[in-house]
Amino acid sequence: MSKFGQTLKGYFWWTWPRGNVHYDVMVTLILAFIFLVPHWVNFRDKPQERPPHQTEVVVQQEGEGFLYKVDASAVKGDNDADIRESLARIIEPIAGYVTIDRYEAVRDSKHNVIAYKVWGHR
Repeated sequence: MSKFGQTLKGYFWWTWPRGNVHYDVMVTLILAFIFLVPHWVNFRDKPQERPPHQTEVVVQQEGEGFLYKVDASAVKGDNDADIRESLARIIEPIAGYVTIDRYEAVRDSKHNVIAYKVWGHR
């Protein structure tokens, strides 16, 4: 193998001892990559933005637990388990893990559900 091939092999396998000129060249290349490349290369490594909740959640302390009022338009589901899961998904980003004790539908004058009152605790 030629001397040039051995030099490249030493760079690839990182076999040069510390304090050697080749070691310094490798470290310089790595630092140049870290500090210079992000200015002109887009790695698409940005955090994904989470959309804010489309609903307002009102929180009140009640006894040892909390009362959450959630807009019905944000709640999905027809049965008890789906409604509880949807309510938990809406409340947990705001309050952390919450155990839902019970919930109650709030209705308007035409008996349409407009909100949910949720009693829960941590």
